[in-house]
This record gives sequence, structure tokens and C-alpha cells, in this order.
Amino acid sequence: HLHLQGSSLMLVLMVASAAIGGTLQYGYNLAIMNAPTTFIQTFINETFLERWDIQLEDYQVTLVWTIIVSIFSLGGLAGALIAGPMTIRFGRKKCLLLSNIFLMSGALLAVTSRAAKSFEMIIISRILVGINAVCFAGISMNVQPMYFGESAPKHLRGAISLSSAVFAAFGVVLGQVVGLREILGSEPYWQYLLASNAIPGFIQLLTLPWFPESPRYLLIDRGDKEACINALRRLRGCEVQSSELDEILQEQADTKGMRASRPWELFTDRSVRWQLITVMIISSAMQLCGNDSIYFYASYVFKEAGIADDKIQYVSIGTGTCEFTNLLIERKGRRFMLMGGFILMTIWAVVFTIALSFEVLIPLRMNYMLTGVTGVLPTEIFNQTARPAAYMIAGSMMWLNLFITGMIFPFLVSELSEYCFVPFGAVCLLSALYVGLFLPETKGKSLSVITSEFHKLNFKGHDTDDCWLCNNAKTTLLM
Repeated sequence: HLHLQGSSLMLVLMVASAAIGGTLQYGYNLAIMNAPTTFIQTFINETFLERWDIQLEDYQVTLVWTIIVSIFSLGGLAGALIAGPMTIRFGRKKCLLLSNIFLMSGALLAVTSRAAKSFEMIIISRILVGINAVCFAGISMNVQPMYFGESAPKHLRGAISLSSAVFAAFGVVLGQVVGLREILGSEPYWQYLLASNAIPGFIQLLTLPWFPESPRYLLIDRGDKEACINALRRLRGCEVQSSELDEILQEQADTKGMRASRPWELFTDRSVRWQLITVMIISSAMQLCGNDSIYFYASYVFKEAGIADDKIQYVSIGTGTCEFTNLLIERKGRRFMLMGGFILMTIWAVVFTIALSFEVLIPLRMNYMLTGVTGVLPTEIFNQTARPAAYMIAGSMMWLNLFITGMIFPFLVSELSEYCFVPFGAVCLLSALYVGLFLPETKGKSLSVITSEFHKLNFKGHDTDDCWLCNNAKTTLLM
């Protein structure tokens, strides 16, 4: 729910345009792989039989299928690694637009893979789509939150960030609906289902060029004050408030003469130690909680629950729609939302384990509110020079852990059966404890205030005044 009083229609439309080609793609590409599971597995087996006269065992088919599904995450990892340099060179908006090159190429490979009798084309397609889909996927997942966080007014950063969560949830549901047997989820049409992600990409290509670039990028990175003011005026729908412009000018002054940080430099910079630990833990926990892997393998999970094959596709849609009920409003604050999300997922991991044990059908509820908060967090706790590197690290952790959970999830279900959610529940509980103990609240605060709060953690046990002066001097010299 977005509280956008006083904001212009331009900001709302910009958010929609960026998210349609961003986090919506993330949720959509998670969901569409579930419906054609059986058809693609048959296609894999037939391909091996025709090429090499080899009949694959069930576990071998599962392994190839798991690679096809999970390779999306490695594409996302690649996207996260190139997103930082791309945002610096091309800007936030152009980076989002350029990422659609990967998407369209992947869609073309997917739609022609069946005629070419090549499951390898599906694998390459998933890598390319993963590179694009990081607007909570590869490039987009890193760049979209950065674009939103730098374009929204301070009091709306959290609310705007939740739009990422809304569109990701909508993407999941849309992917599940399009994947119904009555639409594209049947045997003759599965290749068109895999390529249908090109449609949101086309919508973004047609609409996003009409919106302004990030005002902070224009002023701090490009040094174009007039362009920054024009962008702010368009996004706010009114004259620029001096307080907002002063805050950006202050950040520009603080980073004057600094170059963009490299990711490895953040690991040796004590002044951002706890900020870096925070984004790494939370980004990893987002995937180690098992949330998104379930959408890859919903059929496996619901078969374990004893649900009839012809009902699984409809049950899956029910789980997707539950995402919308978990989105909290901006006034609750970041710590509350993160802790609440992880605690709720811990509870639902327990409930789902009980349900699987007794083969009771319940809605699977996960918490995409974590997506919104995690996406905006690096924008709020890192300055402009460190922000792209921080997003690269956060995105890398997210995608690496999604690949790991995606690869092991089917085997985890097979080995642990109804107890497969216990490890994920433990991750959620530990993550909630970390947020409660170490993460300062960032809602509605300026970067300087947030930095000073983390400064107490980074230099705990030292003379804070001396460390503060030394750190500022060191940052100015090195960055």
C-alpha cells in the first residue's frame, strides 16, 4: 500500500514502468517453470534418446531439470556482478533498458528450443533471463531498488520500495495463471510459456524512456544540477523543496573527489563493516529461507502433501495470491518489517511441516515484504560512491544462495520429506534475531544520521570521536 499524497502521477507511473520489466519479471520467471515440469522432463528424455540412444534414469532427468531451473540463479549472479559498473557508466534508467537485450535473446532461444530439439537452448535462455530479471533478478533486481530509492522522497522510500514486493508477488500469480493448462501450460505450448516473459519487457521498453533518470545519479555522479532539479520537478509534480535538494547537495559535497568503490574495498573499510554484514546476511536469508525455491518446485511439494495432480496448478495459484496479504504498510518501519517477515516465515515453516506430516492442505504464505525492504536497504545505509558495489555484493549473495537452494531443494524434499522446511525455519529464526539485535531503524532518516548509528557499531570499544575523524579523513583520501 503506497501513501503517495503530495507526489506526482509521474512518480507512480515511473515505478510501474520500471517494476513491470523488473521485479514482476523476477516473480514471473520463478512461477512459469513449475507448470511445464513434466513436459520439459519428457522433452529432455526424448532428446537424449534420439541423439545418443540413452534412456535416462529418473534421478538423471531430475538432475538435468534442476540445472535448467536453478541456472536462472547463476544468470542472476552474473547480472548482479555487471549491474554495478553498468549503473555507473549508463545510469540507472538506461541500465534497466539495456538489460532487456538479455531478456529478448533468452525468449527467442526458449521459443525455438523445441523446434531445434535442444534442451541446451533452454538452459542458455534461463541464464540470459536470469541476467535480466534481477530487478529483485540479475541486473534489474539490483538496479530497480537503486533507481527507486534515489528517485523517491525520503518519507516515501519504504513505501515505494514495497512496490517491488507488490510487483514480484503479482509476477508470481501472473506466471501461475498463464501456466494453467487452459492457457499456455499444456504440452503443445510450453515453449511459448517460457518465452512469454518478453511481453513485460516490451512494455518497459515502450514506457520507461519517457521517465527521468535518478536525480541523485544526475547530480552526484554526472554533476548536472539543472538536470537533477528538472528530474525532481517532474517526479514530485511541483517545485523542488529546498530541504530535499540540500540533502542531495550535502551528499555530493561529502563524496566530492571520491571515485566509486570496488566491491572488495568494502570488505576492508571498517566504516561500513556492519552495513556490509547486514546486507549480506539479509540478502542470503531471503533465499536460504526457501521461499522462492518453493515456486520452482511447487509440484514436488504438493505431491508430497498428497494433492491430486490435476489440482496442483490451482493450489499453486492459491499460494501465490497469499503473497499480497503479507505486505505491510510503510509506517511500521524497516526493522519491524524484516523481523516480522522472518518470524512469520518461521511460524509458517512449522505449520507447513505439520500440514505435510498429516497431509493437510493449507495455503502456503510467504513474505515478499522482505523483498521490498531488502531492496531499499543498501540505498539507505551506503553513500553514492559505495552504493553500486553494495548492491553487487548483496545481489551476488542473493543469487548464489538461490542457486544453492534451487539445486538441493528437490533432493531435500526427497530425503527429509515432511521435515524439508525445518532447515528453512531455522534460517528465518536466526535472521530475525540478527535484525532485532543489530539493525538500526532507517525509516525516514537521512544518510548522515543512519551512518552515525552504524558508526557506533563499527567502532564499538574505540574512541568514537577520534575514529570518526580518522574515518572521514581516510574516506576522503581513498574514495
